[in-house]
Amino acid sequence: MLDPLAVLKKYFGYDSFRPGQRETIEMVLRGENVLAVMPTGGGKSICYQVPALMIPGTTVVVSPLISLMKDQVDSLREYGIPAAALNSTTPQEEVNPILRACYEGKIKLLYVTPERMELDYFRYQLNFLQINLVAIDEAHCISQWGHDFRPAYRKLKDGISALHTRPNVLALTATATEAVRRDISQQLDIPPRNCVITSFERKNLSFKVVNAPKNTRAYIVSYLKRHQGEAGIIYANTRKKVEGLTEFLQKLGFEVAAYHAGMSNEERAKVQDDFQYDRVPLIVATNAFGMGIDKSNVRFVLHANSAKNLEAYYQEAGRGGRDGLESEAVMIYHPADLRQFRWFIDNSEGSDSYREVQYQKLQTIADYASTDDCLQQFIVRYFGQDCPPCGKCSNCLSTGDRVDVTEAAKQIIGMVYDLDGRFGKRVIAQAVTGSSVKKMAEIGADSCVHYGLLKGMKQTEVVSLIDFMVSKGYLELAGDKYPVLHVTNRGWDVLDGKALVKRKQEPRPEVASTFAASSGKDQELFERLRQKRHALAQKKNVPPFVIFSDLSLRDMAAKKPQTDADFLDCSGVGNAKLRNYGKTMMRVIRDYLRE
Repeated sequence: MLDPLAVLKKYFGYDSFRPGQRETIEMVLRGENVLAVMPTGGGKSICYQVPALMIPGTTVVVSPLISLMKDQVDSLREYGIPAAALNSTTPQEEVNPILRACYEGKIKLLYVTPERMELDYFRYQLNFLQINLVAIDEAHCISQWGHDFRPAYRKLKDGISALHTRPNVLALTATATEAVRRDISQQLDIPPRNCVITSFERKNLSFKVVNAPKNTRAYIVSYLKRHQGEAGIIYANTRKKVEGLTEFLQKLGFEVAAYHAGMSNEERAKVQDDFQYDRVPLIVATNAFGMGIDKSNVRFVLHANSAKNLEAYYQEAGRGGRDGLESEAVMIYHPADLRQFRWFIDNSEGSDSYREVQYQKLQTIADYASTDDCLQQFIVRYFGQDCPPCGKCSNCLSTGDRVDVTEAAKQIIGMVYDLDGRFGKRVIAQAVTGSSVKKMAEIGADSCVHYGLLKGMKQTEVVSLIDFMVSKGYLELAGDKYPVLHVTNRGWDVLDGKALVKRKQEPRPEVASTFAASSGKDQELFERLRQKRHALAQKKNVPPFVIFSDLSLRDMAAKKPQTDADFLDCSGVGNAKLRNYGKTMMRVIRDYLRE
């Protein structure tokens, strides 16, 4: 049997495994059930693709989205690996030929939806095949505690158990808290010792929070102008906002398309293809545009609204920089968005315990937006790990001094005390800024000692400061559906003059773009290679990144290979890529050097 590293080099053109990959592959090859938790872009697919090439029969890959399957199958075929997909778009007359090819050993990886695995007749068909491994992608969908629960995933265990070959299971996900990991493991009989959890740190992602700018659209326009020529995704939280922002940007001359669940299947497929094939560089989308995106050269992900939980945010932000090159994830935080999400939770049909978890997740987003600690570190700690400060998020790069906000904090704490801890942050902000709304008289706030003592501050600024004080433990929120503010022991120390409250100065400075190539000459050659890649992709009718990733092209531009051996030394170049494109790409390099 070939060594896994030899298979990796032969087919995929990489000289070494990423963290966690080899460990996962070796357990899979021993026939054990495994859960692999790796960040988006961390190389999860290699964990089942390499074993699939080393064990007899066909590996079944359960994947939630049809578009993702198509990209994976196209990509594998470019690497010289026989693969196919069965889903609702597969013509009926092609189903049996695909299954026969699996039976004859001509297909190594078969992608299917979780819903197809529910069907009795499909399980019957699979029992004619030699299936020794089932890989379950986006495995967090199996857990009702996850952010993307999908009922068909819950029934996968029955489908797998019905196979006479008794295949082992490899579950893969990028975002799973400890509770979700436990749930996945229990559902799929994965022993705790077989959970491979790599670092949640994404070293090539720069995170940034922009706190409620005066004009969100103006900020987005300014941002896009600084990142012209780069592929990016802008998330908005409603269909109406997606359509409005898209129309606004189009009128300003930006090449941008909208994507949301209210569009027809044909419209969504066209937008996704245009983005994947580099025909449209920008997409404005709801979270319906998510797991199906395998485009490797997304340079920025911009959330025009607050996210509803950190798992979903991290997965959506993780669409940036899948090729390993520097990328940016920006969240424009609006406290009002959280009120809207809270309303959705209030009116959801979930159990009390489910709603309680969702409220807690919503509070975590407020804490994330309010912290002045490293943003990458905050996210990694949320998932139960730790990492050093990243040195490049908006908090790490902030040159603003810590400002003493003790006096304002004292007035807020005093107002919470005056109102006996019976109200939430919105009412406290209204009271301490001296609002004249009817409720102030109704609850007696207008006769309290601290009423109106922060008249010079906007309510949004006070809410932001309250969020900061909650994140730092001066105040705490009690209750889930209607959370009220209480003062902590740390907060009493502030009121008693025993402690100071200091906060980094706002607004945070702009973070310079870090996406430029290492040198002007390399950039010129990179552009030529990119044009050739685009032509090859058009001829084969596949997305350009399926031919070569941007990382591979950058490596070629830097190394300028002249021989087959040199070309194989470039990142992501295996034997099939050398055979199919080596001469063409090296000709571009030779012509460039000759000039």
